[in-house]
Amino acid sequence: MAPGALTVDWSQPWYAPWRNAGPRIERAASLLDALNAEGAPVDFVPPAELPDGTPYETFIFETGRCPTRDNLHDLFNALVWSKFPHAKRALNRLQASEIERSGIGARRGPVRDAITVFDENGALLAAPQALWDALLARDWRRLFVDLRPLWQQAQLTIFGHALLEKLTTPRKDMTAHVWCAPAPLAFVDEWLAGEISAERLAAKPFTPLPVLGVPGWSEQNANFSFYDDSLVFRPARQNEGHNRGDRRAPRGS
Repeated sequence: MAPGALTVDWSQPWYAPWRNAGPRIERAASLLDALNAEGAPVDFVPPAELPDGTPYETFIFETGRCPTRDNLHDLFNALVWSKFPHAKRALNRLQASEIERSGIGARRGPVRDAITVFDENGALLAAPQALWDALLARDWRRLFVDLRPLWQQAQLTIFGHALLEKLTTPRKDMTAHVWCAPAPLAFVDEWLAGEISAERLAAKPFTPLPVLGVPGWSEQNANFSFYDDSLVFRPARQNEGHNRGDRRAPRGS
């Protein structure tokens, strides 16, 4: 990228998985060369290589090449490919399969919608069951205040590249769609790839989490009035929370 083009504070907690690769790529003379050196299971290529009329996901699936623009959005997408190669490939394979089955229309359908939501704004959380129960109930005061010490046992990793881009200028209302994952997250890639299926994604196995509410992710949340903002920390609607599918914490979390 051009000198000065990046405005990423790699010291922020949400960028912890990329603190080695991110600054190195930022300093590189060639973005594509630097990204390809990270060892992802796809080759990052100029966007001009995508033929007219060929869906982006289909092209990646069929060729193993990922068209990548010279911007933050695609940089973070490439970094996620490098950290979660099995999961990204599984999402791409399922997306390409859905496109082959139904084509490209005005509506994606529930499976492609869910893939897009998670791929753009998803996160993985390994946490004690008590935190999960509070999160599913959207009992924000219990989740972030009463159970605050339990967050020392939790691990949260942002998966969505759009959310990683947005967090370069963090706002209180930024929300991740969180998938319950087993600990430790260092070994979660293969697990997540095994969880990805049309049936699982159609059920939307994730729940919203305002990420700046996480202890240590914002200086402001040390004052517990931070969580009184009902426009961000919204109560559960009827039929939400515990009634939304099986999201018990996986064994080992």
